[in-house]
Amino acid sequence: MAFQQGLSGLNSASRNLDVIGHNIANANTVGMKASRAEFAELYASSINASGGVNSGIGVTVATVSQMFTQGNISVTGNDMDVAINGNGFFELAMPDGSMAYSRAGMFKLDRDGNIITNTGGQLMGYPTDAAGVRQGFDSVPLTLPTGGPIPAQQTSAITAEFNLDASAPIAASVVPPTPLGTYATSLNAFDPQGLEIPVGLVFDKIGNNQWNVYTSVNNSDPALSTPFTISFLADGSLDPASVIPQLQLASPNDPTQTFNVDLDFTGATQFGADFAVSNLTQDGYRPGELTSLGIDESGVIMARYSNGQSQAAGQISLVNFRNVQGLVPTGGGNWVTTYESGEPVRGAPGEGKLGALRAGALEDSNIDLTAELVNMMTAQRAYQANAQTIKTQDQVLSTLLNMR
Repeated sequence: MAFQQGLSGLNSASRNLDVIGHNIANANTVGMKASRAEFAELYASSINASGGVNSGIGVTVATVSQMFTQGNISVTGNDMDVAINGNGFFELAMPDGSMAYSRAGMFKLDRDGNIITNTGGQLMGYPTDAAGVRQGFDSVPLTLPTGGPIPAQQTSAITAEFNLDASAPIAASVVPPTPLGTYATSLNAFDPQGLEIPVGLVFDKIGNNQWNVYTSVNNSDPALSTPFTISFLADGSLDPASVIPQLQLASPNDPTQTFNVDLDFTGATQFGADFAVSNLTQDGYRPGELTSLGIDESGVIMARYSNGQSQAAGQISLVNFRNVQGLVPTGGGNWVTTYESGEPVRGAPGEGKLGALRAGALEDSNIDLTAELVNMMTAQRAYQANAQTIKTQDQVLSTLLNMR
């Protein structure tokens, strides 16, 4: 009887339409991967059969597989949107303590600074130092310091690169003498509380290839400071034998609170050109609030603060699987592991076979809407054809029953 075959065909075609309908419904879902119903034929085996062709008894849906191909990447401009260009999944710690994996990079910040998904999963990554160097290989939930300002950093070093005019006369050899302050520069250093400390450097030529350096702290008179001498070689570079002492700074809030700062004049020169300062930096800064963030291709999250500082706040980790077809979708753009998928293999973006990240962009679904509509028409015809076999078998039975 063809009833059983036709019924199995109707069930399989109906299941196929369900899969196609699910694909079409999620054509605009970020990170969505298309599914495909895969069919298998059914045969009845004869007892003690030694050969021959067994009668087919219908069809079944062997599995619904997922197509993990790359979707198009659309630029959104949102700093918290991240797309994976290549292999890999984001690793998420779900609210119930389980782990999930996703391709949907629509991340947000909660009130505690945690980077989360729309379903509440916390994005996992590696801890880093302020420069972005990974500090471990165990993933942890990524958190940004949104609860308060980052603390100030006391200045510990001042670097100055400048050129002193080789044609300048010795200050005391001209009438009137060259005023102290003709060749000078200044910058602001910071105490442990982030208060600004004005620092001035004044240069006074005392001989051929020799200059005295006077300092000013908190707008003091540089003439009252004890100078030190720097010398230059015949080629205009700084004489390595020049001894540059540490500079003592005092907090403007409490003058008794002093600390020493290293002075680096390695890049100083004396050429026959006008006095000019090409670089003047120090490593301290005031407290700062988080203003924005950026994510590079390797997944390092750089947090930018109101004091002009940028510090790494962690590195996004990616995972991959030996058999991605073994992952089970759980909704919300997430998958979970099974025995068939194997354990996740973790790494940083761009390492090995893992893809790179694209910040300010999202991965579109890989569903081809045109192809799905054609598949839907094909599945509909298959459903109608199986219904027709049942109708035909019914007509055959009616003919038999009406024989006289």
